[in-house]
Amino acid sequence: MNRKIIAATAVAILVAGVSLSASAQEVVRLGNLKFAHYGAVSYIKEIAPKCGIKVDEKVFAKGPDVMQGILAGELDVGTTASEAAISGRANGAPIYVVAGFAKGGARLVAGKDSGIKSVKDLKGKKVGVTRGGIHEVLLDAELGQNGLTAKDVTIVYLAFADLNQALLGKNIDAMMQSEPQSSQAINKGFGVEVMKPYDTPIGEPVRTMVMTEKFYKEKRPLAEKFMRCFLEATKTFIDNKEVAEKYVREVIFKNQISKEDFYDAIGNSPYSYDITVEHIQVTTDTMAKYGTGKMAKPPVAKDWVKTDLLEQAKKSLNIK
Repeated sequence: MNRKIIAATAVAILVAGVSLSASAQEVVRLGNLKFAHYGAVSYIKEIAPKCGIKVDEKVFAKGPDVMQGILAGELDVGTTASEAAISGRANGAPIYVVAGFAKGGARLVAGKDSGIKSVKDLKGKKVGVTRGGIHEVLLDAELGQNGLTAKDVTIVYLAFADLNQALLGKNIDAMMQSEPQSSQAINKGFGVEVMKPYDTPIGEPVRTMVMTEKFYKEKRPLAEKFMRCFLEATKTFIDNKEVAEKYVREVIFKNQISKEDFYDAIGNSPYSYDITVEHIQVTTDTMAKYGTGKMAKPPVAKDWVKTDLLEQAKKSLNIK
């Protein structure tokens, strides 16, 4: 009889151990982009075991692709510029904006010999931009407040990775580019900064972290762990720039960007945590004004910007 009790106890302990192990390895499926200012989000997977989770990161070329991953049910969390999140929500993506993770990250760069020194000088020129990103919204807004429209310039839609080559080859005259690519163009001498496009109603665009409604509602404990892990990763990058530089340059970009590129890029796209209903609403209104993003119906920010997880995590980690 004692043997039976011992055997049963052993099985119970084994089952409990397996259960704890499975719990410790709860997986969060993360969609991310390959930019310097998305680096702290990538770093979450490196510290995830310490947070009691596992993060399965999938890297996409642009924000709308992250939205497609969410719609396909392949992701729990995604990071993107606000424009893609807003367009996604407008067109049926079941998501909530739960945090910001970087701000800025845009620059209007002209070819070295283009003679372009202001937005008004873009008239009649070829301007490169990536379709479906916040950069397209910023370009529309800058043109609009300078008395121009998309018809006054020739818009050339290219992937972020192809814009620099197009500017170098003089296939475009200017570009609204992200980081670290815009810093690279300037540091390599074939591009010159025209402006940082932060004087529109949007201000400095905030990059958004979104969660699926299902993950937010049905896996609350896991969502809370992930949010705390995000804050820890981001705080590490903010407090220790050497760790951030090493990870972004060596792990994400495989030494394809220089130290100068990294610091210039982050100088124009600092890591952060916060997002506001007001910022998302102003961005939505700007998109609607210029017809950017093909929204079936512009979403109302207060209905889908949920910062309670963020505030709870900040409080638990004593982050202001």
